[in-house]
Amino acid sequence: MHTRLHDIVAAAASRDGDAPALTYKDVTLGYAALWEQVGRVAGGLHRLGLRRGERVAVYLEKRIETVAAVFGTSAADGVFVPVNPLLRPKQVGYILADCDVRVLVTSAERYAALRDELAGCPSIEHVVLVGGEPAPDPRYTVSRWDDLAGGEPYAGGAAIDIDMAAILYTSGSTGKPKGVVLSHRNLIAGADSVSGYLRNTSDDVILAALPLSFDAGFSQLTTAFTVGAHAVLMNYLLPRDVVRLCAKHGVTGLTCVPPLWIQLADQTWPADATRQLRYFANTGGRMPKSTLDKLRAIFPGAAPYLMYGLTEAFRSTYLDPAEVDRRPDSIGKAIPNAEILVVRPDGTVTDPGEQGELVHRGALVAMGYWNDPERTAERFRPVPGREGALLPEFAVWSGDLVVRDEDGFLYFVGRGDEMIKTSGYRVSPAEIEEVVYATGMVRDAVAMGVDDADLGQHILIAVSPPAGAEVDEAALLAELKRQLPLYMLPKQIVVRPELPRSPNGKFDRNRLRQELS
Repeated sequence: MHTRLHDIVAAAASRDGDAPALTYKDVTLGYAALWEQVGRVAGGLHRLGLRRGERVAVYLEKRIETVAAVFGTSAADGVFVPVNPLLRPKQVGYILADCDVRVLVTSAERYAALRDELAGCPSIEHVVLVGGEPAPDPRYTVSRWDDLAGGEPYAGGAAIDIDMAAILYTSGSTGKPKGVVLSHRNLIAGADSVSGYLRNTSDDVILAALPLSFDAGFSQLTTAFTVGAHAVLMNYLLPRDVVRLCAKHGVTGLTCVPPLWIQLADQTWPADATRQLRYFANTGGRMPKSTLDKLRAIFPGAAPYLMYGLTEAFRSTYLDPAEVDRRPDSIGKAIPNAEILVVRPDGTVTDPGEQGELVHRGALVAMGYWNDPERTAERFRPVPGREGALLPEFAVWSGDLVVRDEDGFLYFVGRGDEMIKTSGYRVSPAEIEEVVYATGMVRDAVAMGVDDADLGQHILIAVSPPAGAEVDEAALLAELKRQLPLYMLPKQIVVRPELPRSPNGKFDRNRLRQELS
C-alpha cells in the first residue's frame, strides 16, 4: 500500500529496478538508480536538519535533480514546493517568503538573479546549487548538489498519508499567488485515478512537456511512476522539439494544454513520431474542435482524452474517448474515485440543462490554501446535502459554471469570477494590475481576458494616463516584459482618458468588456 508519495518510486524499484524510470536529454535512470538518488537526497536533507512538514522549494528547469529533489523531500518528511522556472525573481521571492521555505534548491544562474529577493525570506537556512561553485553568504549556508546527494540514504520517515506533501502555487483572485496544500493521499489518489482511466502500464513512455509546478505537469511523473512507466523530461522550446522527442523515445502518452496542441497540430509528424502514441490528452482549457480534428487525423491510432481539472482537486472530469464524436464539447463525467455535483447558489443540485457551479468531493480534494484561512473558507466548504454527518466533509467549490445533460455529461459554461485562462495558466487580473500600477506610468488599470483561438484567452490591459501626462505604451510594455513571465504579458494595451466605474466606485469590468468587445 502506498501511503507517501515517494513510495511509488520505491515500489517500482522493487518490482523491476532495471526498468527505465526517467530520461533527461541523453541520460536515463532505471527505477533502482532513481530510488537510490531519492534516498540520498533525503539523507542530505536530514543532515541539514530538515524537520517534518518543513518546506523545500525547488526552483529549477526539468531535469533529473529536480525530480530527485521533489521525491527526496517527500522521503525526508518535508513538503516540496515546485516553483515555475518561468517566474521572475520578485514572484519567486513572494512564494519563498509566503510558505517559510527552509531549503532552496536551484541553479547557480537562477540563484544569482534571485539573491536580492532572498533578503525578504528570513526562513531560508540553506541554498543548494545545481551547477556552479557556492559563494559564502552570511544569511544562510550555500552548498553544492553533490554534497546534498552524495552521502548515505535516509531510511526513516514518520509521515502518514494525510500529512502535507506539497504546496503548488497558482494565481489567486486577490492578486497574490495562493499555495494549494496537497497531502500524500491527494497525490497518490490522483495518480491512481488518472493512470487508471488512461490505462497506463509499465510499457508506456510518457513525455513530460508541461511545467512540474502545474498539477497536470507534475501528474506526468506520478501517473508514470505509479505503474512503473518511463517518463521523459523536456523543457519546452519549440513545437518541433515535441515531435522530435516523440520519435526518439517512442512516446505512447502525451498531455498538453490547448495553446500547445494548436501549435503541435500544425507540425509535420513523421510516422516514427506517431506510430507508438496510444493516447493524447488535453487539460487547462477547452480544445478547439478544429484542433481536435487535426490531431485525430495525425494520431489515428491514439485515443483522445479531454479533461477538466483545477489545482484544488487535481482532476475532476474526463470524456471517454468513445464519446468524443457524439459530445466533442463535453468535459465528460467524474474521474474514478470522485463525485462531481452541479449546484445552485443555495447548494441544491440542479436539474439537467440548468446551469450551476461545479463542486468536487472525494479523496483528491486538497487540504486548503497555505496560511490563508479566509480564502480556504470561501473555496473549501461542506458538501451540500450531507449536513447529518458526524464530521463535516469539505468539497471544492470550483467557481466554474457548468451544465449537466440528461445522460450526466457535463459542459463547461464559464468562470464565475474574473480569472483569466491563458496558455493553460489561470492568471489573476489583480496580479497583473499590481505590476502595472507599480510602474508609475498609469493612473488606472484593468486587466481582462479576451477570447483567443490560440491561447484560450489573451490578456488585454485598459489603462488611463496619469494627470497631465500620456501613456508611453512601448515603455510600459518593456517594463512589463521585465517583471512578468511571458504568459502574463498583455497582447493588447488600450488607453482611455477614463475607465468606467460602477456606482460603488469600483471599475465596471462588465461595461468595459462590452465597450472593448
